[in-house]
Amino acid sequence: MSLRQEIRKGEVAIDAPPATDAGLVFIGRIRTPWTSRLDCPRQGRRDGPTCRIELFEPWTPGLAGIEAFETLEVLYWLDRSRRDLVRQSPADDGSTRGVFALRSPVRPNPIGTSLVTLLGVEGATMLVRGLDCLDGTPLIDLKPDRCAFTPLAPPQPGDFQVGD
Repeated sequence: MSLRQEIRKGEVAIDAPPATDAGLVFIGRIRTPWTSRLDCPRQGRRDGPTCRIELFEPWTPGLAGIEAFETLEVLYWLDRSRRDLVRQSPADDGSTRGVFALRSPVRPNPIGTSLVTLLGVEGATMLVRGLDCLDGTPLIDLKPDRCAFTPLAPPQPGDFQVGD
């Protein structure tokens, strides 16, 4: 990840097409101890610091029942990331990979995800561990960990398989 907005050796930027409105609504704000990319961890850790997720009205009633889940998936908008690099050099050594082969926050649609441990809910605020984003990051969505659910149906003849 580039800590500044420079383009490293071997990286490729494009002129991105104009954005179209997908109707995205931020439902809250994430509060973390990190205000600089230099300090922010590259991956969230379950033993990391306690962070707050603050929901906006009218979304607070959507938290009903969330305490039943230990692990949540948090989706957030990496609002301070550049969006124009299609090849990146994460090690800053001149070797590059395509944006879709990386977990870099620099992407066409900078959506971040973290699996977090839910520590508690206090009104419209959730306390969690496991985030890796800057303080003030906009919240897109919350979901119980998908591993907490049983698949709805077993595979059926004619289902797509790997390689189809």
